Amino acid sequence: MTDPISRGLLPEGFRDRLAPRAAAADRLVRTLCDRITAHGYDLVQPPLAEFEDSLIGRLSDGGAQDLLRVIDPVSQRTLAIRSDITPQAGRIAATRLAHRPRPLRLSYAGPVLSVRPPQVGAERERMQIGAELIGHDSVAAAGEILTVALEALTAAGCADLSVDLTLPSLVEELAEADWPVDNLDAVRAALDGKDHASLIAAGGAAYAPLIEAAGPAASAIPALRAAGMGAAFDRRLDAAEALTARASGLARVTVDPTERRGFEFQTWLGFSLFAGGIASEIGRGGTYIVRHPGGAEEPAIGFSLYIDGLVQAGLGRRKTRRIFLPHGTDAGVGTALRADGWVTVAALSGSDDAEANACTHIWTGEPAAL
Repeated sequence: MTDPISRGLLPEGFRDRLAPRAAAADRLVRTLCDRITAHGYDLVQPPLAEFEDSLIGRLSDGGAQDLLRVIDPVSQRTLAIRSDITPQAGRIAATRLAHRPRPLRLSYAGPVLSVRPPQVGAERERMQIGAELIGHDSVAAAGEILTVALEALTAAGCADLSVDLTLPSLVEELAEADWPVDNLDAVRAALDGKDHASLIAAGGAAYAPLIEAAGPAASAIPALRAAGMGAAFDRRLDAAEALTARASGLARVTVDPTERRGFEFQTWLGFSLFAGGIASEIGRGGTYIVRHPGGAEEPAIGFSLYIDGLVQAGLGRRKTRRIFLPHGTDAGVGTALRADGWVTVAALSGSDDAEANACTHIWTGEPAAL
């Protein structure tokens, strides 16, 4: 019996990306990166693996469970393959670029690997593209980051974009200020599950409007204001309103103030990005804290985009003019055609065939369509 590995079997959650999807993925990465860097975000390239203790110290709660670990034969220390590039960008900002003036704008693109798929149907290996604005987490900074993400996705061909805003630290802030509860964990669990009955049973009836009013920003924000939940809450609604206005013309905005699953890393703001025709989330972002050696902290905000859904939806593909050069064609012909945007395939022998080489045209002294 043939060993399945010898037949090219890959581990669960991994895949070969072949033509034309591989070319589409490459174009999407370049398009997204070009649009991000056009806003002044300098590209950095962190390594695929780091020392485990360094990487874990910058991950969100539970993030360490997503790391694949290996022993470095050189240092004999445990290495971890990154599952997220955002903490690495934070490390670079806090160490090698600590001397740079703030705000510091960084961008990146590279593969990440998770032990477990991040969502149902997702691959364990993904391409992550993103931007981080370090030193500020103001509403103005959030507006810039959100605009950069939406403009990049639009340039990549995404349509019918939508943004789901959430306020990860809101409930804790309310509980500490205007709306104390006896069992905050129970209230949080009820809000996470959108379970109105459990929320009442946990003594969190005052928090019910956070479930009831979630939805399109145009209706959710006025409804939440009407709940009269205090000054801290109103400030968050002011921010959500400003970001909704900033996204106008680029995306629809919804508000779910208590959503925190996957936003454990974020502070006052989180957001998810979606596009028409793509079932899964295509990106997310929000505010967070960068920790420096010695304990100093600074605010930051950023986003990460994932191209798998975009590739599967057919984005990034383009028709190429692929011309077959019969055996013996002068090399200068190919040079001139490539300079004019053609993809050339030169025959290696007289028996080579244009159709077998997936060519759309053949050189007959001039391009001729097949």
